[in-house]
Amino acid sequence: MSRVRDAFADGKAFIPFVTAGDPELAVTEELIVAMAEAGADLIEIGIPFSDPVAEGIVIQEADIRALASGTTTDKIFDMVKRIREKTEVPLAFMTYINPIFVYGSEKFIRTAAETGIDALIVPDMPFEEKGELLPLCRQYGLDLISLIAPTSKERIHAIAKEAEGFVYCVSSMGVTGVRTEITTNIGEMVSLVKEAQSIPCAIGFGISTPEQAKKMSEHADGVIVGSAIVRMVAKYGKDCVEPVCQYVREMKAAIS
Repeated sequence: MSRVRDAFADGKAFIPFVTAGDPELAVTEELIVAMAEAGADLIEIGIPFSDPVAEGIVIQEADIRALASGTTTDKIFDMVKRIREKTEVPLAFMTYINPIFVYGSEKFIRTAAETGIDALIVPDMPFEEKGELLPLCRQYGLDLISLIAPTSKERIHAIAKEAEGFVYCVSSMGVTGVRTEITTNIGEMVSLVKEAQSIPCAIGFGISTPEQAKKMSEHADGVIVGSAIVRMVAKYGKDCVEPVCQYVREMKAAIS
């Protein structure tokens, strides 16, 4: 079993997202280790990019701050190496296809695997084009995570059949961000995935409160939270570790 699947082995998984380098890499490093201790089951690390098409304003601004603080892909790899000396928590990179190509796909995936990354999430890579990265991910032992959206009913079976690690269920159309209400029929999405193969499903895009997390976790195997955490990092800056970890504890308790 991959380390990614392990994240779902003991009940519902809580999966926080942070932008690497916001406000600076030393804080991100401390935060990831602390979130693992606070109960995070798998942690997504966003690689900042100048044109993040799937992101709302909160994560766009985090990317700008991270790039302004001097964050680079190589520095993120070095940070992951240091994190791996302190925690075994499963880690996934969330990045766009362009930074991978610019870095060199083979070099990027090999280095990610060597530093201790377990999975790769590429939101702007269509299912039909995953052949660009999948052979490399398999060669180096990374799970390439598939995303499914509420619009892609007829595609869900096809995508789920070939999915690895877990399926990232996008709860609402549009970009990431905090939503007051999530109306997508999550239960139906998850059922369609499970018909194709027995694989964990985690729901993301728009979840921010313990109540929302609890409701979503009734249908899925895990809950992903990004913008709500990134917003806290923006608010507290270098002092974000304790408030974010308190939030992680509350969210994990809500779905347990």
